Amino acid sequence: MDISDISSGVGVLDKTAVILGALAAGPATLAGLVASTGLSRPTTHRLALALERHRLVGRDVQGRFVLGPRLGELSAAAGEDCLLTAAGPVLTSLRDTTGESARLYRRQGEMRVCVAAAERTAGLRHIVPVGSTFPMKVGSAAQVLLAWEEPERFHQGLQGARFTAAALSGVRRRGWAQSIGEREPSMASVSAPVRNASHRVVAAITVTGPIQRLTRHPGARLAKAAVDAADRLTEVVSQP
Repeated sequence: MDISDISSGVGVLDKTAVILGALAAGPATLAGLVASTGLSRPTTHRLALALERHRLVGRDVQGRFVLGPRLGELSAAAGEDCLLTAAGPVLTSLRDTTGESARLYRRQGEMRVCVAAAERTAGLRHIVPVGSTFPMKVGSAAQVLLAWEEPERFHQGLQGARFTAAALSGVRRRGWAQSIGEREPSMASVSAPVRNASHRVVAAITVTGPIQRLTRHPGARLAKAAVDAADRLTEVVSQP
């Protein structure tokens, strides 16, 4: 991409766009970025490091520059309206299928936020109002939102968590997580990932109920329904 093709008159933004455009083609060393952008080495190095600090650029295991996780988060935020519009019917269907409360969580920094819910209408239940926030250290939704993170955030997220790296490896292998009494001693839950078009996890769909109903193996009863519901939302979010 030639900078003259996208000139806006704001030089630093144009150069930043050129660097991000070059990385869209794949990982690049500093020398590779200089060659593909036509920018000077000091300018390329300075901007790449600044973009890395803002998580717009990252590094792969070989130390090459790659597009950073913040771009996926911004993309996910741009698709939030369609996600929330689709969430209502999917959560209602999940609640009716399982007989338990169904909720959708998204990550915001070191917290997870309930952004949509279909609560059980009768019987023993625990209502979580939309907008409620919880730490990313407990619960099946937190496990799902952390399990597929890039290594740095993954290991940071495990500090002080009620679950382990081995547990999250199991989540990635199964495609769902369960929690038994992690946040509330009497409650259990099962969560599954909702992904965007880039296959990045952007939300967790969760089914929650008391342990006395769900037992200490809630995944046996609820995992398939949770995964199916998450897949339906993924189809919506993944559409161009």
